Amino acid sequence: MAAKPKLAVRAGRRTVEVSRPDKVLFPDDGLTKADLVEHYRTVAPRMLPQLRGRPLMLERHPDGINGGRFMQKDVPDYYPDWIRRAELPKQNGTVTHVLCDDTATLVYLADQACLTLHRFLAKADRPRCPDRLVFDLDPPGEDFAPVREAARQLCALLDELRLPAALMTTGSRGLHVIVPLDRRTDVDEVRDFARRVADTLASRHPDQLTTAPRKQDRGERLYLDIQRNGYAQTAVAPYTVRALPGAPVATPIDGSELDDPELHPRRWTLTNIAERLTEDPWRDVLRRGRSLRAAWQRM
Repeated sequence: MAAKPKLAVRAGRRTVEVSRPDKVLFPDDGLTKADLVEHYRTVAPRMLPQLRGRPLMLERHPDGINGGRFMQKDVPDYYPDWIRRAELPKQNGTVTHVLCDDTATLVYLADQACLTLHRFLAKADRPRCPDRLVFDLDPPGEDFAPVREAARQLCALLDELRLPAALMTTGSRGLHVIVPLDRRTDVDEVRDFARRVADTLASRHPDQLTTAPRKQDRGERLYLDIQRNGYAQTAVAPYTVRALPGAPVATPIDGSELDDPELHPRRWTLTNIAERLTEDPWRDVLRRGRSLRAAWQRM
């Protein structure tokens, strides 16, 4: 029997061996594991600063997006020793998560058919003190215009509270609005603050926005989802690939792009994301984490 082909990929100081590089992961698009590996190697300079030190949940599709998927939290025994890990408490035990601190780890995870990386909003050394707060703008349908309008409204409210906001298309249906924090506030208080902001915004625009967690209670209103701000909850990582036809990529954007009628959550894909890497929309926004103390008082 002929040996299955492998690909040696140089990633920083390591060479990672990729098995079955020709394995098709996106059948309608003809995109392979080698394409996925090259994507993560290419976006690593932008992606790694948003991943370092953060526990991950991995979304793996070993038979491609039309096959089964599984969500992986615990690191398997066969992962190489050079991949960093973090053991964190959970109810009745602990979970040992992957930490992705270098390009070699990104390439290795792609070899494991990990299409989508879901990251903690806190770092492993202080898991109960997040440095990110996330609002997930979830529309009732495929029309992206309500998402762009809701993002403008939310950014205006955050500006009133003197909090910066970083924006990201999710690669699926919605948009994430992210606030950098100073890691001094407990996760429960962060979630309470996010809920207060969402409730305030929904009360200003009751016909357009809702915080109702049950779909049957939302009607045609956009859902302001703050549930990702709980302990050990995750959000899709910037520049990660989504397991959808076309291989869309979660992509940071500038606030001015909300005025572009062509903007939609799957605009950037594995095949065209390179055009976004010449500029970093988050370069200044996420540089300094903010305290929520003054913002609470302004609320």
